[in-house]
Amino acid sequence: MDFIIKFAQAHETFRIPEIEALAIIEKVPLEIIQYEEASPLCIVRVPSADAAKRLIRRSIMAQSIHELWGSGKNLEELNESVKTTSGPAWPAYKNSSFKFVFDSYQGSRSKPNQLAVINNFRFLPFEGPIIMKNPDEVFTILELWPWNSVPEGIEHPDYYHLGRFIANSARDVVLKFDLKKRQYISTTSMDSELALITANIALAAPGKIFYDPFVGTGSFPIACAHFGAMSWGSDIDGRSIRGEGKEKSLKGNFGQYDIESRLGDVFAADVTNSPIRRRRVWDGIVCDPPYGVREGLRVLGLKDPEKTPWLIERGMKHGMEFDYVPPKKPYSFMAILDDILLFAVETLVDNGRLSFWMPTANEEDQAISAPTHPSLEIVANCVQVFNKWSRRLITYRRIPDSEVSGDALAAYEGREVNSEVGTTANELNPFRRGYFRKFQSDS
Repeated sequence: MDFIIKFAQAHETFRIPEIEALAIIEKVPLEIIQYEEASPLCIVRVPSADAAKRLIRRSIMAQSIHELWGSGKNLEELNESVKTTSGPAWPAYKNSSFKFVFDSYQGSRSKPNQLAVINNFRFLPFEGPIIMKNPDEVFTILELWPWNSVPEGIEHPDYYHLGRFIANSARDVVLKFDLKKRQYISTTSMDSELALITANIALAAPGKIFYDPFVGTGSFPIACAHFGAMSWGSDIDGRSIRGEGKEKSLKGNFGQYDIESRLGDVFAADVTNSPIRRRRVWDGIVCDPPYGVREGLRVLGLKDPEKTPWLIERGMKHGMEFDYVPPKKPYSFMAILDDILLFAVETLVDNGRLSFWMPTANEEDQAISAPTHPSLEIVANCVQVFNKWSRRLITYRRIPDSEVSGDALAAYEGREVNSEVGTTANELNPFRRGYFRKFQSDS
């Protein structure tokens, strides 16, 4: 059966990856029949109306899904399509109460014009009452209008679809987790919409355990826990986890949403010196690594151990104390991306997913390539564009060891590592250099 999904008019490159991920979670066979990023409509094929409901019941990018009854470039073509496509289904709705509604993209109609279009479907053999509030069935006329159609006075849309409403998505949950209503946030807290989308694409679901190595105030673990996963996290700065204590803390945020039971634990740790055993346990890893713009990227360690031996002695003597703050050193941005991939390879279960955000310049000659590993397959590369730079949500699948190319793995292990050379934050971070140069070319 063919259905039409109405997407929210934002984050276009996230739409299909999220729907494809939800099809995996819900075990719904999915075929994308027609989709263009310029349009909020997507025609898909799934086995049944029940499967269609399951497909979008936790979607953030979708708004609704409709059983497709017909399509056409004009009303005559639409009528013929409706008769051909949906004719066998008409008897099931003969006595149902119903109403027609419009969903117009880039255009609008006056009430008399809407009524004229609705009357165009008088050939449908419906004998039930027309009820505007909570009818048995809602039939949506979805119209795609040309750009600027209202000020230019364009009278007709480019395309029509008629759909029988099936279900709404979970998009309203974005407001529940809105950062403006959250008890404890910081300047780096990921907004609720993108955190929930990330959790969906990473396949967060009941019975799975997820980990965020840059947990901060907990945006990603909260999103994963909302979808039923058990969430864990760590951060190099324990103060960001603890906050002011009680409600003003990461754990307080879990309490605000009544999902404390899905918080495994959080702890202070550096992903490059993680205490986590290298065992294949995580179903998913989701994170937003520091970009090193406001302050340089740092990891645990000493910039020059030979010049500061007293710091080594202090660490050996006081390292286990609660209030001990270990020293940190500048670190390469590209190196930490490779560290994340290696950690994922060593700790993700087969087909588990790694989803992380990384910044890049919009100009091709300054763009930062997505890191790769023979044991990881990129399954989604979504982009959020700002002015001269973007950030990408890159999602990988952990390939089972039996399917990993031995030659590719050997070549990867023997590669020459192209790490940034230097000791300062700018020298170690190409994105930071570009950001403060306003991404102008060196020439």
